[in-house]
Amino acid sequence: QVQLVESGGGLVQPGGSLRLSCAASGFTFSTSTMSWYRQAPGKEREFVAGMSSTGSITDYADSVKGRFTISRDNAMKRVYLQMNSLNAEDTAVYICYSSRGYWGQGTQVTVSS
Repeated sequence: QVQLVESGGGLVQPGGSLRLSCAASGFTFSTSTMSWYRQAPGKEREFVAGMSSTGSITDYADSVKGRFTISRDNAMKRVYLQMNSLNAEDTAVYICYSSRGYWGQGTQVTVSS
């Protein structure tokens, strides 16, 4: 019943932008802190960005501050990650996470010429 489904990943050139979306269902989304994590081959999963239920508190990894923006639409039960100025080090599977303990399957982001 609980699902987190990411979309919006793909291939982008260095310096380009992508907007990821995570569609939630099966739990009370509007009271849940939502986060984005990423995992590159051979590396551990790392925190990217998070947002409290109302959007009043946000948190970002140092590596993405100033480039990525997390947002949410509680009516649509979606959380987004706007990624700008992408570089090769951003290549990873991006995964949506709910503070209720639920993980999505992830969407691949590849930054390459």
